[in-house]
Amino acid sequence: MIDLRLLRRLDRMKLRIVSTVSCVAICFLVIFADSFALKNDQQELQGAKSTRKVLESVSIIVPQRESPKEEVEASENWSQDHISMVAPVNVTMEERIAWFKKNLPNFEILKATPKALQFEKRANEFFRSDDDDHCRIKFYMTWISPASLFGDREVLALESLFKSNPNGCLMILSRSMDSLQGSKLLSPITEHGFKVVAVTPDLSFLFKNTPAESWFDDLKRGNKDPGEIPLAQNLSNLIRLAVLYKYGGVYLDTDFIVLKDFSGLRNSIGAQSSDVNGNWTRLNNAVLVFDKNHPLLYKFIEEFSSTFNGNRWGHNGPYLVSRVASKFATSHDFNFTILPPMAFYPIYWTRIEGFFKKPRSRDTSKWVEAKLLQLSGETYGVHLWNRQSSRLRIEEGSIMGRLISEHCILCNHVYSS
Repeated sequence: MIDLRLLRRLDRMKLRIVSTVSCVAICFLVIFADSFALKNDQQELQGAKSTRKVLESVSIIVPQRESPKEEVEASENWSQDHISMVAPVNVTMEERIAWFKKNLPNFEILKATPKALQFEKRANEFFRSDDDDHCRIKFYMTWISPASLFGDREVLALESLFKSNPNGCLMILSRSMDSLQGSKLLSPITEHGFKVVAVTPDLSFLFKNTPAESWFDDLKRGNKDPGEIPLAQNLSNLIRLAVLYKYGGVYLDTDFIVLKDFSGLRNSIGAQSSDVNGNWTRLNNAVLVFDKNHPLLYKFIEEFSSTFNGNRWGHNGPYLVSRVASKFATSHDFNFTILPPMAFYPIYWTRIEGFFKKPRSRDTSKWVEAKLLQLSGETYGVHLWNRQSSRLRIEEGSIMGRLISEHCILCNHVYSS
């Protein structure tokens, strides 16, 4: 998802600046651009598509103002903080750090609020149960956007989790969902007896006694460059590693449809892509299955803290786990499994649209049936690549339509999500 209002606002600011440029210079630029475009039309089109893909990969959410009551809740849930955490672009590292220090009081996610300080107690109470069957598998998700954006598709993802893992329990680490609005959104799930709760994370507690502790302390003092990518997105990459290291279990992105019981998986990470020989070429951190205190998680956290770069998309996420796993894949001391792409990422992000479209010919109908058969045997779930698929409607008869219909509980809004 991307909200271009902020970008347009920036563009208007830029227009005021360039308005002082002489008409002659502007005309020259227009004429030059038109001439260049005529000669390189195909290259321009390809470049525009590439630029659009980059923009679509950046989730900048600027929530609209709602009623006064909702505005109060939004302030509690740091939706305004989500705006302030977008660093200025086209500035030097020194200028960005200066901006960060100046705006530190606005970064609610870094503060130890009363709710955050209750995290350890609430987590222990949630996981502790007289009946172990109610929390046979610990699942985690993070949600860094306003609660108002937790929509039907996210709810369907939760339904699929509990349809396949009814004895699991899910903790959503989120400031915004830890609210009355969040509780209301989750109530259809909890009213059916499934264990799910949203809890404001205490980052200092989660990062304590890990390599991220000193990094986070420096960040809170304003001594780190947050980068141009919204800091919350990079913190989400670290939070998932830290909560697994503290408690163990399964981390899932909220755009993941679960198809199978996860109880048979341990210490596993999935490949996003592989070469013609079946050797993985890139891993992804949208699904992580690890025991508490697993040494590979420690190495992931160590790599995050020592190589953090807030300007390179994926550097602190998929590329990070790929870098570290490649170093220790053959080490007997780490004991982990790299699953093939079919396990979690059976469709590449550039082709996800095909999963949302209904078949319109005999050949595509055969392909849908063959793909569904393949998914039933080898796949634990499907990552929806939300940045590419959020605007796609699930069509009746499509692969996603049939998968979700078979793996939902309430099954509301399947084809309108």
